Amino acid sequence: MQTLPLTDQELAAWLQLSMAPGLNPAALRRLLAAFGLPEAVVSQSFAALAEATDEATARAVLAPPAADFSAQLDAVRTWRESTGNALVTLDDPAYPPLLLTMPDPPPLLYVKGRIELLHARSVAVVGSRSATPQGIEDATRFARAFSDAGLAVVSGLASGVDGAAHRGALQGRGNTVAVIGTGADLVYPSSHHALAHQIAAQGAIMSEWPLGTPARSANFPQRNRLIAGLVRGVLVVEAAMRSGSLITARFANEMGRDVFAIPGSIHAPLARGCHRMIKQGAKLVETPEDVLEELGFALQPPAAEPAKAPRLRMAANASPAGETRPERETPASVEASRLLDALGHAPATLEILAERTDMDDTLLQSTLLRLELAGELCALPGGRYVRAMRSG
Repeated sequence: MQTLPLTDQELAAWLQLSMAPGLNPAALRRLLAAFGLPEAVVSQSFAALAEATDEATARAVLAPPAADFSAQLDAVRTWRESTGNALVTLDDPAYPPLLLTMPDPPPLLYVKGRIELLHARSVAVVGSRSATPQGIEDATRFARAFSDAGLAVVSGLASGVDGAAHRGALQGRGNTVAVIGTGADLVYPSSHHALAHQIAAQGAIMSEWPLGTPARSANFPQRNRLIAGLVRGVLVVEAAMRSGSLITARFANEMGRDVFAIPGSIHAPLARGCHRMIKQGAKLVETPEDVLEELGFALQPPAAEPAKAPRLRMAANASPAGETRPERETPASVEASRLLDALGHAPATLEILAERTDMDDTLLQSTLLRLELAGELCALPGGRYVRAMRSG
């Protein structure tokens, strides 16, 4: 998919309006509807602009460009020349159609990667930056299933659930879009540089912010509104009661998108936001199929992955040949902490815990016993373990 070519004058007019302080996207959309392209808007008189919108908007349009405008214009020209980079304007056929249903679509979108994914059927997977191991596992598994089913997985490139969602989608067909809260030439958090590079190569990265815009807390609710606007539905994996994911879900609900939430333990802080959304009408889901059926998609066979070597099970003090071996030392508190973190707040089997902690069977079982004796966890029927409930 190709974007419309822009002359230098057209590019300058689009950039001037998109960067004008005090000119919000909804007011700009009204101006474009009244006068046509940005070049026509910036050539209007104060009276004509005020009549079409209001005096504050007219002042914003006619205010002199920022001191660094020329440098920003040069930076955009240079950025567009790099392979895979595109600037999409509000009147461009490449502009995401679902964003046009919003009252305030951004006038400019900076896109790196597969621009056609902005037109694909998609679902957002969002959640806590401080996700539990269970949350990371769920986000990865659901996102991979969505990607394998042909959906583009949209998220915000943040730590925790967002990163896991992008990685899960890349394990499938690779259909994933990162909507970011910085300029498209920056990566936040910095620990996601490699992930962002992979997304730009296999999926797409999208931003409405001018190049060079750093991470600011005020930008992320705006970013969340774009995530909600770009998709058919939003899945919240884990969320505290005060979470940006709840903002995304609220935007999605206001735009008529489906909202899904994965429930958790009533004792888990990161399940409370999901439970609140479910009480308010979000659809409770337990499997990727639940979401796919609601969106009218069938679950596809997962992409092939290398076979894992079978986990060798043996007696605590026996080698594969049946010889005895020295007993391991008693696990230190760091091992106990690692196991509790891996357990999270939902029941888990020995196999799941072994996978999450990479402990061998002897160390895992001895650590589990130590934590059970200390009252930190309980053994359940079926070989599962769960954190002990705390009173108060």
